[in-house]
Amino acid sequence: MIREKSFYRSFFALALSLALQNLLVYGVNMMDTLMLGRYSQDAMSGVSLCNQVQYLLQMLVVGAGEGAVVLGSQYWGQNRLEPIGHIIGAALRFGGALAVALFALVLVFPEQILALLSNDRAVIAQGMAYFRIICFSYVIFTVTNILVASLRSIGVVRIGYVISFSTLCINVCLNYLLIYGHMGCPELGVRGAAIATLVSRTVELAIVAYYLKYREKKLRLTVKKLVRIDKSYLGDYFRVCSPVLINQALWGVAQMVQTGILGHLGGDATAANALAVQLYQVLSVVAYGAASASGIVVGKTIGAGERERLRPLVRTLQALFLAIGLVSGGAIFLARGPMLALMGGSLTSRARQLAGQFVVIIAVCTVGTAYQMACDNGIIRGGGDTGFSARMNLISMWLIVVPLSALAAFRWRASPAVVFFLLKWDQLYKIIPVALRLHSFKWVRSVTRPGE
Repeated sequence: MIREKSFYRSFFALALSLALQNLLVYGVNMMDTLMLGRYSQDAMSGVSLCNQVQYLLQMLVVGAGEGAVVLGSQYWGQNRLEPIGHIIGAALRFGGALAVALFALVLVFPEQILALLSNDRAVIAQGMAYFRIICFSYVIFTVTNILVASLRSIGVVRIGYVISFSTLCINVCLNYLLIYGHMGCPELGVRGAAIATLVSRTVELAIVAYYLKYREKKLRLTVKKLVRIDKSYLGDYFRVCSPVLINQALWGVAQMVQTGILGHLGGDATAANALAVQLYQVLSVVAYGAASASGIVVGKTIGAGERERLRPLVRTLQALFLAIGLVSGGAIFLARGPMLALMGGSLTSRARQLAGQFVVIIAVCTVGTAYQMACDNGIIRGGGDTGFSARMNLISMWLIVVPLSALAAFRWRASPAVVFFLLKWDQLYKIIPVALRLHSFKWVRSVTRPGE
């Protein structure tokens, strides 16, 4: 175990900064769910279905950004900043293309996409009204978050939560005015929530553009630098990023499939899932922040050539991940009552009952998530092995989780709680392959070019 207090101070400062940013990012969707939950159950359920597409986009953006973080953090450890600008330009090209494709799909086929996730016509109608507006935020969201993720690779994290806090404040204020029609504004329901989010995403991009132009002094990025990159770095980026991107895409699609399975069990199951997932996302941010921080720390350590520090670093991080998982799981369990009281104003008694059951399942699975996800996406990926996670999740999600849960839902007619557990139990059994891979140390790889 590492005993230097300076390590713990710097690690937790980075992890909590990233956790705060994640909290604020998730807070935008959470406030839509919370405020629409008090407006109409159908409105809340419809937006929760649309947020599954937003989640898929977020996973793709994370994949594109993580490729830049893995490469950038190792170059940062070598004190070589010049290649990082080329890598960020490559990430924007890949991420932007994916965002445009998803925007086109949602714009042209909104009803067909929602019909895959639910068979409730009232819920689908609410989702379509939201989709027609929110899809215009996809490219804006992608550009902003890839730029913010890329800055993390050189230790710049404060701008991320400044941007996200601004977005959250704008979103809440506009939601209040436009969903309910307060202070002379029209009562727009789900369309008001979509407009609020689109405006807040636009402000996000304006803030990050201002920061890069006037405040950022390390990389000195400009539009010209991001457009006219050394295209030889596209190959480096694609080699590192493609396994991460495939993994994130499979994971995002799998979450949509899971929502679709629950959505075809009725509107109450959809609403319960929306509340349970929002509670999980808000209270698990420290685990995800710790995972991102560990990836940066491990990448920088390998880039600096300090491999003798890896074994004590890995032991220390594992202990921290386990502790974070226990605390996060306990917090989710204890918060289930207040959260249901706050967000479930328009829910039926059946939906409230299911939401309580779902939250208990998530609380248990969070302990496994905090350990195996952080070891996988943080240590192993940060160490240069970006392919292990894709292989493991391909087998786990598509050969175990989705088939079993679909059989339970549609053939065995199991209860929604049993189906929900089968959708989440991979967070527990994946501890075994992740721990085996971690302790093999075969994930330690240098992904940068030799110094000139």
